[in-house]
Amino acid sequence: MKKTHELEKIALFAGLSTEQLEKLEQIIVPRELKKGEQIFTAGSDATGFYSIESGKVKIYRESLAGKEQIIHIFGPGEIFGEVPVFQGACYPASSVTLSKSTLLYFPRDRFEKVIREDPDLAMSMLALLSGRLRQLVNQVAALSLSEVPARLASYLLLLKSTQNSNKLELDLPKGLIASYLGTIQETLSRVFKKMSEQGLIKVERKTIEIIDEVNLELIASGEEQL
Repeated sequence: MKKTHELEKIALFAGLSTEQLEKLEQIIVPRELKKGEQIFTAGSDATGFYSIESGKVKIYRESLAGKEQIIHIFGPGEIFGEVPVFQGACYPASSVTLSKSTLLYFPRDRFEKVIREDPDLAMSMLALLSGRLRQLVNQVAALSLSEVPARLASYLLLLKSTQNSNKLELDLPKGLIASYLGTIQETLSRVFKKMSEQGLIKVERKTIEIIDEVNLELIASGEEQL
C-alpha cells in the first residue's frame, strides 16, 4: 500500500522529493493498534521510531510510587520515539495508544542507512530534535516554576495556536489534561471554574471558548494571579 501521500503530511519529511519519499516508503512497517495497546516501555531498546497516521498516543513515565506523569500526547502527522533511537539508547519513557491508531514504524537500522545517503533528510531530523529539546525544556520550566492556573492558561493558549480558533475542542479527558499539567483532576476543575467565573473563558462540555485572551496571557506569563 502506497504511503507516500501520508509521509508528505509529516513535518519531518516536508519538502522532500518524491524520490526521497519513495525511499522512506520502502522501509516503513505499518502497525494497526487498538486503544490501550502498549507500543514500547521505558528501558526497552530503542529499535525505531514512529509516526501517527491516525489516532492518539500518550508518552508517559511512572514514579516508583506508581504515579503517572504524562510527557506528551501526539496525534496524526506527528513523530515520537525518535530521540533515543539516534542516541543508540533505550526509550526513556513508555507509550500507549489512547484510541484505535494506525502507526508507521521506521526501523532504526534502515532509517540510518537512508539518512546517511541523504544530507537534506539528516538536516530535517536535526531540526526536529532541536525543537523537541526546546519543548522539553519549556515543559520542565512550566511544571516546576508555574502554578496550576499559569500551566492551564499556557495550555489553552497553545491549543488556540494549534486549532487557530478561540473556540477550543478538548479532545482529551480532563483527567489526562490534569496529568499532563502535573496536577489532579479536582484541582484542574476548580481552576477551570474560577477562570469561567472571572470571565476569562466559557466552558461548554468539551468546548472551551477564550473570552479574555489578554488576561489569560498575563496569567500564563505569571504577571497576573488568578
